[in-house]
Amino acid sequence: MAVISIANAKGGSGKTTAAVLLATELAQRGLRTALLDCDELKLAASWVRAARLGEGLTLLDNVAVFNLAAHLKTLRSSHDHVIIDLSGARDALVAFAAGLSDLVLVPVQGCAMDSRGAAHVLELIELVSANAHVPIKRAVVLSRVNPLVTTRALRNVKAVLDAARIPVVGTPVIERSAFRDMFETGGTLYSMNGGRVSNLDKAILNMQVLADDVLRLVGVEEASKIWARAVPAAPARVGLPSPAPVGLPAAP
Repeated sequence: MAVISIANAKGGSGKTTAAVLLATELAQRGLRTALLDCDELKLAASWVRAARLGEGLTLLDNVAVFNLAAHLKTLRSSHDHVIIDLSGARDALVAFAAGLSDLVLVPVQGCAMDSRGAAHVLELIELVSANAHVPIKRAVVLSRVNPLVTTRALRNVKAVLDAARIPVVGTPVIERSAFRDMFETGGTLYSMNGGRVSNLDKAILNMQVLADDVLRLVGVEEASKIWARAVPAAPARVGLPSPAPVGLPAAP
């Protein structure tokens, strides 16, 4: 099971969009996927419920520092991938989740480095890695990129990241109206009407290639080595309750 966290201390960075796109595409491929919404705004959770994906995607939105490891332990036996949409706040959950992740993605807009939001998360990852004496794989995802023009600000961000030797996901999240419409209509890109949504085919292709790049980065065959050492696998138990799939109430 691969655990992929997405974090940025600055709101509006495209964090939740990236989380939803990855979760959507992985579930579309038939991979057992869970989306953990740790953001206080619960935008990802609201979208999942509105999309009515049934059992295609497991949603958990009651995640905190004290129960994150337990949730991952339960999901490990039943899911292929876990996507964690972390809070934009600078809280302990971000640091804890980073230490339990196989990959931490940090979305960055062309001018987002000025806000120090991405820089804060990257510094936090380095601190957690140093204290735990375990390397934490991280990469920046360029988000809301203009499909027609490479701005000077974006070139500057790329130069800063390159100088700092911070990996950048090969596929950026392009600025597409389809990504905004996805949250407004409550559907997935696959359920939208191409006649009513501009460049829907390009948005879907962007999502697919992004997922390919992220899976290559995480190295699925090496997934969960970090947190599995900290959280032993749960013994097999008949009737062990599992997280409720989207659209169904959790078991009492």
